[in-house]
Amino acid sequence: MKRRSFLQVAAAAPLFAQAPKQAPKTEWIAWIGTYTGGKLKSKGIYAYRWIPGEGKFTPIGLAAETASPSFLAVHPNQQFLYAVNEVDQGGVTAFKIDPATGQLKALTKVSSKGSWPCHLAVERHGRWVYTANYNNGTVAALPIQSDGSLGEASAFVQHNGASVDRERQKGPHAHATVLSPDNRYMLVADLGLDQVLAYPIDSESGGINVREPIVTKVTPGSGPRHLVFRPDGKFVYVLGEMSCTVTSYKYNAQRATFEEPQTVSTLPDGFNGIKSGAEIAIRGNVLYASNRGPDTIAAFRIDPASGRLTPAGQTPTKGKTPRNFAIDPTGNWLLASNQDSDTVVPFKINPTNGALTPTGDPWPVSSPVCVVFSAVK
Repeated sequence: MKRRSFLQVAAAAPLFAQAPKQAPKTEWIAWIGTYTGGKLKSKGIYAYRWIPGEGKFTPIGLAAETASPSFLAVHPNQQFLYAVNEVDQGGVTAFKIDPATGQLKALTKVSSKGSWPCHLAVERHGRWVYTANYNNGTVAALPIQSDGSLGEASAFVQHNGASVDRERQKGPHAHATVLSPDNRYMLVADLGLDQVLAYPIDSESGGINVREPIVTKVTPGSGPRHLVFRPDGKFVYVLGEMSCTVTSYKYNAQRATFEEPQTVSTLPDGFNGIKSGAEIAIRGNVLYASNRGPDTIAAFRIDPASGRLTPAGQTPTKGKTPRNFAIDPTGNWLLASNQDSDTVVPFKINPTNGALTPTGDPWPVSSPVCVVFSAVK
């Protein structure tokens, strides 16, 4: 069954007290993953040179031709990039990065052990890639070789079950693989089960111990899509795709359990149209979440002590269907990928209150759905 879009289914300085310091690099490559096939014009992964100090970008063009690279991740050593191939016979492709030219050299493509993989993450020490397969609810660990290439899956798990929505949740739909800040667990948000499953990272079991997941049940019908940890690891925030909500939890790192939930809506006040939550990220003490339908990014202040959220405004993304956004390595810019208007729009982040201001021209890219960065030497 082909995965369907949601439209088819239908102020004060302390805010940034924990904000990242200015990165030492002055120039980066922004890699943009896209959807391909059918009537879409995109052919794979595109690249831009990005100078954040000047807010300046220069298009490089097509960096690698590959099928529907809808989610990307960069190796910790900045030398390799990994992309899902979100198609029926799902795959993950490894690329060698050429920072001088902004081109990618394909190394290997291996099975994702499922169909329509939609997310991946690289283990903090660069030993495994973890990927989530949306269509049939499977998760795999893929070993990274010394040359950056990928081996066949060393660990694999099939989720089972359903939840309350008879159309969208009649089976599992693994939607994200996220590493805990202490690198002890790999957490999976499963939209179809209304669960977050934490798998211990275990080299003896091929990357993850699939027999001992710690399961957290979230609000029925919320459809967990993505999640993000506060950098100190004390709190975790789960984005509900179907409910357009963010739920904050106190995180017990020893047991990988979620406690003391608080749920807030990501939608603009009074919005009653078609809706779908998409992406979530933290910058300092501000959390951002994107809404498809109203096409906005919601901002929330994070209380430093309790981790609880307070709404802090909505910003239109200047395009349609913001499936993804990314905060650049300096922490000063947010780049929103508007899938259905073929643009990536840069927003300057106010260093005092986290407000977003669109600055400069949109980046033209067909069907953009993911942005990641690597350093230019």
